[in-house]
Amino acid sequence: MSNKINVLIAGPLGPEFAQQIQGVDPRIHLLYAPDLLGAPRYATDHNPPVQRTPEQEARWRDLLAQADVMFGFDYTHLNDLLDVAPRLKWVQGTSTGIGLSVQKFGWDQSSIVFTTAGGVHSGPLAEFCLMAMLMFVKGAFHMAAEKERRHWERYAGAELRGKTLAVIALGSGGRQVARLARCLGMRVLGTKRSIEGIEPTSLGVERLYPWTDLHPMLAQADFVVLYLPHTPETEGLIGAAELAAIKPGGVLINVARGSIWDEQAVIAALQSGHLGGMAADVFSVEPLPTDSPLWDMPNVLISPHSASAADSENAKLTELFCNNLRRYLAGEPLRNVLDTQRLY
Repeated sequence: MSNKINVLIAGPLGPEFAQQIQGVDPRIHLLYAPDLLGAPRYATDHNPPVQRTPEQEARWRDLLAQADVMFGFDYTHLNDLLDVAPRLKWVQGTSTGIGLSVQKFGWDQSSIVFTTAGGVHSGPLAEFCLMAMLMFVKGAFHMAAEKERRHWERYAGAELRGKTLAVIALGSGGRQVARLARCLGMRVLGTKRSIEGIEPTSLGVERLYPWTDLHPMLAQADFVVLYLPHTPETEGLIGAAELAAIKPGGVLINVARGSIWDEQAVIAALQSGHLGGMAADVFSVEPLPTDSPLWDMPNVLISPHSASAADSENAKLTELFCNNLRRYLAGEPLRNVLDTQRLY
């Protein structure tokens, strides 16, 4: 590619990262207007509230009309993106689970290539899962309650070594969870969409199970981590039958999507005592309604869809985008291209 390309930064990003993108290649014409992108509410907020004057909106539409490549999604023009950005050829997403959105807005019928942030958030999410497991075995909830009471009484906790973890499923993030669990002496089982011809040890697990036969794996699990993409195939994968199959007292951890499970069935399993606890970063309705019974359960950890956000996120996203920009300019295959059929 010898011509200039217009690269639009579509969400809040620090000037140091914009400069890094500009420095990738002299053929890049960077379209960067931070005053039009809203004020981030936290360090890695990619979708803050945006209010533009008519003049600002006109400026933004002019930038969209020029864009060949976009870093992040323009959340202010989801429904008419194909109309307002007619030159657009490639969008680099800032999250991994973009498949259903691409399908919902009809972008999968266009010629635009979409790439995901696959791998960027694996570390923080794996650490969240590890934190949750440690909190349960070390009695963090008990300690917090005792501190509130100003009560001192010795107790015995447990350890992760020797416990069994089931990871659904073993994408890049699930493999990170499996790796950390093995470091602490856990026995790890896992699933893949297809396990034909795959050696379990190549994915860092003792044994593999297909999605269609989860119950034998769940029956062994002290902890179950949900770390799979949201697609029509995975929606509602964890229902009452799967929850009943989990080893009594097992702990469920969801860092996937709230649509993966039957949340009411999860609540019932917690209330009955069959589940020993739950930690979740995602829920069927977000924000989690204030009248949800989950708020009052002492053995439930609630994260406001923030487990993937870390202060290192924008640096990692920019590094991924710059790597893909170099590939794009060289005519080489891009990393993390979205499969618009499988939606991940």
